[in-house]
Amino acid sequence: MSLLDCFCTSRTQVESLRPEKQSETSIHQHLVDVPAFSQLPPSTRAKDVICSTNVSHYELQVEIGRGFDNLTTVHLARHTPTGTLVTVKITNLENCTDERLKALQKAVILSHFFQHPNITTYWTVFTVGSWLWVISPFMAYGSASQLLKTYFPEGMSETLIRNILFGAVRGLSYLHQNGCIHRSIKASHILISGDGLVTLSGLSHLHSLVKHGQRHRAVYDFPQFSTSVQPWLSPELLRQDLHGYNVKSDIYSVGITACELASGQVPFQDMHRTQMLLQKLKGPPYSPLDVSISRMKNSRSAWSSSVCNKILRKDHLQAVYCPMFSSNR
Repeated sequence: MSLLDCFCTSRTQVESLRPEKQSETSIHQHLVDVPAFSQLPPSTRAKDVICSTNVSHYELQVEIGRGFDNLTTVHLARHTPTGTLVTVKITNLENCTDERLKALQKAVILSHFFQHPNITTYWTVFTVGSWLWVISPFMAYGSASQLLKTYFPEGMSETLIRNILFGAVRGLSYLHQNGCIHRSIKASHILISGDGLVTLSGLSHLHSLVKHGQRHRAVYDFPQFSTSVQPWLSPELLRQDLHGYNVKSDIYSVGITACELASGQVPFQDMHRTQMLLQKLKGPPYSPLDVSISRMKNSRSAWSSSVCNKILRKDHLQAVYCPMFSSNR
């Protein structure tokens, strides 16, 4: 499949919030009121699937972010024939190196082939001149990182963290079952839709353990363009020795992400790579999650827990977490 080929996948239209800035109370009240069907796969509640490759069908509203090391601009847009709010990612291919193009191609193709409600999907991909347009569902709450910056600068409650990570780990477990290591787990790659569905993005760093029909126990490949994700990477991945690393490298990244969500800051963020590696190998003299953060704000706990109850039910946690953590290293 060529990067420039257009494809459409049978996924859902995501019911979105208005793009105006919401208050903390209104966000949680909205999430509390959403019915339980938000846990079902998107195909079960689909209304329209956006497959149009006509650029005039997309009315760009506002830039809502940047990605791929600022090579991609992310826009809220309206699909004018249906009135559906969508996310449009626009990348100037002329600014991309061959390695970047390969990473883009990987993310596009994998989003097409991985079919799971907790993995971000692309509805349509097409080119306009040298510009690549990727159309995907509008995630009204953006990323977990954006929620931190906007509403939780001092960190989220423990209950809210648990339930946001639950959706991410469901997607991650699916990738692991299919022999893939994500290698880019962080808050900015965890997206939340208007109806509370949590999806995992950032597939450009993904690596498969399956080679020539056989599943290997370890890999030794170092992800390209990994500077921005190094604080989340595991010691065994950074070490790059003969032991290699496996899917448990992602579990370490989930732990760092949990610390990120709890404190509002990324552990090891300001360290030089060498110092970071040494700290990760020997264990830091301090906890990545400062003890002061354990005093989760009571004023936030009540409405944060309501978000979690909306996203996931507690009785599902063991089924996902236990198999991942009980496997042998």
